[in-house]
Amino acid sequence: MKRSTIKKYAKLIVRVGANVQKGQTVQLTCSVDQADFCALVVDECYKAGAKHVEIDWVNYKVGRSRMRYETIKTLSTVHKWQEEKMKWAAEELPCRINIVSEDPDGFKGVNPAKMQKVSVNRYKITKKYSDLMESKYQWTIAAVPGKEWARKVFPGIRTSQAVEKLWKAILETVYVTDDNDPIEVWKKVNEDFKSRCEKLNENKFEYLEYKSSNGTDFKCWLTPKSKWCGGGEYDLNGRFFNPNMPTIEVFTTPMKGKAEGKVVSTKPLSYGGQMIENFSITFKDGRAVSCEAEKGKQLLEEILNSDKGSSMIGELALVPQDSPINNQNILYYETLFDENASCHIALGRGYRECIEGYENMTHDELGEIGVNESMIHVDFMVGAPDLSIVGHTFDGKDVQIFKDGNFVI
Repeated sequence: MKRSTIKKYAKLIVRVGANVQKGQTVQLTCSVDQADFCALVVDECYKAGAKHVEIDWVNYKVGRSRMRYETIKTLSTVHKWQEEKMKWAAEELPCRINIVSEDPDGFKGVNPAKMQKVSVNRYKITKKYSDLMESKYQWTIAAVPGKEWARKVFPGIRTSQAVEKLWKAILETVYVTDDNDPIEVWKKVNEDFKSRCEKLNENKFEYLEYKSSNGTDFKCWLTPKSKWCGGGEYDLNGRFFNPNMPTIEVFTTPMKGKAEGKVVSTKPLSYGGQMIENFSITFKDGRAVSCEAEKGKQLLEEILNSDKGSSMIGELALVPQDSPINNQNILYYETLFDENASCHIALGRGYRECIEGYENMTHDELGEIGVNESMIHVDFMVGAPDLSIVGHTFDGKDVQIFKDGNFVI
């Protein structure tokens, strides 16, 4: 892959994804084996006017060893210096960039119950700081290919070839080529998202009804203040940014505790470095009451039992079958990409920004109108070639949103 093209991608992440502003601090999370790309992103941050770039290095092999050999008590400990760093972030509100490059099987063999207990214990301490920061800063998630990830996506070929193929696929999803200006392309992308959301928001849907021949037969209700979002968004300081690169979805926050029926997954779910495959979840009175899975059922059950809100739904997202990422016919084993190849539903936390007037509401007020609260937000894919989605409006109209897996609205 040409270095000039990769540099163009780094610039896109900084300028369009995070939209780093002059005088801002940037908090960058990156895998240690992506130091060269990280350096390009850092350079672009400073060119954009950042006053300081703070780097958090991660390594999944080290993380797996810690999770296997340390006790739950040790892993759950949030040290004083770590809490001080969270306090600093809540005050500084740094722009955040997360570069994904993980091994989908990186935590294979690790006890999922142990991982979940650690997450719950740490969340009790970290939640107050994430609440203080919510919607007040720009952030973005993007990806670069790691060797293990590339071998998983493209097995049976040399690692160098797999990495090159994954590079090409990733850059295609974010509209980066050797001879274009992706920043200009993304302006048009965000204009298209705005138009799509306006069309959906013209209808005040009370609930959506999903059906497909694989067994999905499901209804989920929205709040009277739910709105559709997609593409870029604004933080509470009026700064525009693109949280996910790539992104195809338009999405909304449903009413917590109001969902009925069965949804069948159409793609594997990679969660915490482990795989869940060929699964379904059944909802009654708004909560998941049962699940089935050919692989990873224990992990799925742990997810559903993470906390009080983890068995309820926090997001409904619409992605057409005829979309650029789905048409690649690549299973990425990474939610950032796979969720943009298929309609999906998220277990757990709802998005406050998908509620009209959220900027003037407290957490308690958002909860009262139906926004789900949870430590998790886990997307799983339900899009199918024959998926039908009908929106039922508050004034009694039935509106076909999806037919045969694609938008008709």
